[in-house]
Amino acid sequence: MPGLIGQTAERVPVDVLKGEHRQSAFLATNPRGQVPVLEDGELRVIDSQAILVYLARRYADEAWFPQDALAQARIVGWLSFAANEMHHGPATARAGRLFGRPIDEALAANRAVAAISLLEQQLAQHAWLAETAGPSIADIAIYPYAALAGEGGLDLAPFAAVRAWCSRIRQLPGYVGMPGLE
Repeated sequence: MPGLIGQTAERVPVDVLKGEHRQSAFLATNPRGQVPVLEDGELRVIDSQAILVYLARRYADEAWFPQDALAQARIVGWLSFAANEMHHGPATARAGRLFGRPIDEALAANRAVAAISLLEQQLAQHAWLAETAGPSIADIAIYPYAALAGEGGLDLAPFAAVRAWCSRIRQLPGYVGMPGLE
């Protein structure tokens, strides 16, 4: 089934709980030992943000990563937000709860609320994070963290704009879910 950019992809599961990402076979693919990894023919791209930029430039309509300098700056700012605030807040809280990773639960919970609150402020004013006419890779980078925040103990009920945005993303043509986001 084609995804958001009209391309199909083969998903290859990597069991990080069993440490497959630290085994030599995977490390030959990504020496950082991190998922995801994109292989496009002979080309290999690592890091989720880099993958989004590559796919947007290589295969997608320009709307996903516009040429406009201001739009690109906004998108890159949100990609950074995904890698920092969303990772250290909702994603860390979720990893602690679901996978038993040792975390400072109070700190992760506070960071999760702060991050989702910032999203709520932005999405209460704009339909899409980068203030573009439609979704961009910024929305795609942040969506899983926000949509799965409940698995980390964050109740999204008070965040109406975030919930509406999650719904808009799920309704996009070509949307493909993942465990927890079917």
